[in-house]
Amino acid sequence: MHNSISSAPWAPVAAPSPFAALGLIAPLVAALSAKGYTEPSPIQAQAVPPLLTGRDLLGCAQTGTGKTAAFALPILQRLHAAPKPRTPFAPRVLVLTPTRELAAQIGQSFSDYGQHLKLRHAVIFGGVGQHPQVKALRAGCDILVATPGRLLDLHQQGYLKLGQLEVFVLDEADRMLDMGFIHDVRRIIALLPAKRQTLFFSATLPDPILELSRVLLTDPVKVEVTPQATTAERVDQKVCFVERTQKLPLLVHLLNQHLDQLTLVFIRTKHGANKLATQLERHGLPTAAIHGNKSQNARTRALEDFRAGKLRVLVATDIAARGLDIKGVGLVVNFDLPDEPESYVHRIGRTARAGADGVAIALCDVEDRTALHQIQRLIRQQLEPMTEHEWHSASTQQAVESRHYHPTTSSRPASNQGRSSQQRGGGRSRSPRAGGRQFARR
Repeated sequence: MHNSISSAPWAPVAAPSPFAALGLIAPLVAALSAKGYTEPSPIQAQAVPPLLTGRDLLGCAQTGTGKTAAFALPILQRLHAAPKPRTPFAPRVLVLTPTRELAAQIGQSFSDYGQHLKLRHAVIFGGVGQHPQVKALRAGCDILVATPGRLLDLHQQGYLKLGQLEVFVLDEADRMLDMGFIHDVRRIIALLPAKRQTLFFSATLPDPILELSRVLLTDPVKVEVTPQATTAERVDQKVCFVERTQKLPLLVHLLNQHLDQLTLVFIRTKHGANKLATQLERHGLPTAAIHGNKSQNARTRALEDFRAGKLRVLVATDIAARGLDIKGVGLVVNFDLPDEPESYVHRIGRTARAGADGVAIALCDVEDRTALHQIQRLIRQQLEPMTEHEWHSASTQQAVESRHYHPTTSSRPASNQGRSSQQRGGGRSRSPRAGGRQFARR
């Protein structure tokens, strides 16, 4: 899984570019112009100049803020300015990321932004055969994008050498913690040369992540793009009060109202995602489910079909709440409200990307009462009730909004899959940051 970044002829853009003002070279500016990007996002404006000078960086930003370009552009420029012969199995740059989807997207970003440079990258992750990945490493690559498990596996087999590494990027560090990868991350860090440039990105900064950043970084520049506890400004957020047994017909109704848009539906469990996707298919809505138990081929195929419009609906668990960068998602439906209010922000951030508008609708039954209150407290606003539909439950709304209601039973799953990271022993995170709108697709 490697791509050679081409050296096709390029023409410098005629007018002075705000990206050139950051110190970026003409081939990168031309590539950005070809993609239609004209203005840096806040994190790019703040991060690119110090990264070009070799500084370490602590960036507090979530996906959708343009952070991938904020680190990819300076990395490409650094490698281009100091070319070296490629050594088999020994990359100069390592980008470590938690999910396969995000790894693939970052790899595509390096292709897009470095299309006029003679550099090569490879992407490695689990869930697929390793032979093409080993072949790419053997051929030599400048930049390696990897998930932790496959990277350690290939290193143990002798297919990866990290002694020549110049730049290390740890992306979505808090997600690494949530997914149980933090021990693998520490093992990888122990393999890295002491002299290197390190870039550290996290949407939230709980204590374990701050501690890790202090170990990794030397005199870092700190970039924080937006105030705490904000959500995407362009997302129209609504809530439907509904009895649990009526959530499915209400969802079908909402989807039929938005047939011209791509819709992401978030649900709590993997089994629930499969079941809901099957039910929506029976209602004539082309749907696929995506979650951690799906094979990489199945996940890739579902995402490609969704991007191409062959599927109008994608049902996802929270593994897809970060990292998915899909143009044209107009609606996000929270079929189940998340156990952690921060996850709500990540979920709805899949719409209203790159300056577009979007709608997020939460389906709330009585047992979602506490979750809804926590979400509204976090985002510091009340979700607008949608009542003009036949499934609206006034009694549910009254119970949810009442301060004196105390449920005696719970329909929440007791499995570990449905529990928050705090319930599993993880720390409480501070709120995520919603990002800039100028250039925020990657």
